[in-house]
Amino acid sequence: MAVTIKDIAKRAGVSYSTVSRALNDVSAGRSENKQKILEIAREMGYIPNQAAIHLKLSRSYTIGLYFSTISKMTSPFVLHDVLTGVYSVVGSKYNVVVKGIDMHEKGTLNPSFYDGIILLSQRSEDSEFINEVLQKEIPMVAICRVILYDVPNVVTDETKAMEKAMDYLLEMGHREIAVIEGTPGLDSTRLRHVGWRNAMLKRGLNPDQVQVETANYRYSSGYEAAKRILNQEKIPTAILCFNDEMAFAAKAAAGELGLQVPKDVP
Repeated sequence: MAVTIKDIAKRAGVSYSTVSRALNDVSAGRSENKQKILEIAREMGYIPNQAAIHLKLSRSYTIGLYFSTISKMTSPFVLHDVLTGVYSVVGSKYNVVVKGIDMHEKGTLNPSFYDGIILLSQRSEDSEFINEVLQKEIPMVAICRVILYDVPNVVTDETKAMEKAMDYLLEMGHREIAVIEGTPGLDSTRLRHVGWRNAMLKRGLNPDQVQVETANYRYSSGYEAAKRILNQEKIPTAILCFNDEMAFAAKAAAGELGLQVPKDVP
């Protein structure tokens, strides 16, 4: 049977309210009295009723982490990296609930369930969900994509990053370059597409002459795209991939054909 505050009060020989104040870090008279109560609570194995505490404080200590989609997201590594980052900050202070926006039923968001929502949006279709969060006045931060709402946005410059990647290959003298892009329709794909094309245009090169293969950011799709590129009579001198997972896959495909990376295909 769970130990209650009343049990601790009886053992300590003090009032219920004194124990409550001590456990909630509120002044409980003499400091030695407070320490005695805390020691007895530990000895008796007292576990606070979190539901009651949350109700009293009007806090749920739960954060919602919503992705555009879980099953079709850019890469499982994205989920891992975001979760690792979130937990590195919240530790054990908060529970984190992970959901896909594409599985959300309109009107079901409960403001009392979340203290806040972290939004990883990659599609314009997510606007209905975003509007619901704002209408219910749940604090929200958007990451990985700029959304045109009055909420904090934390993003990387994906266009500039891919421009710099293509810049590097061009500076190394490569002109026969193939590109393995990600899932069409995602903002990340669109922004990265603009980036590598910008790098070519500013050098007076025609980006429309570049071989572009469409994949979905997953290893298997990158592997198949690389095989299509490398099984041609004339293979490119370099392959630019839209994420690490597809780059590793392209490296494996090249290795199977006896090609070394980066010696034969950077």
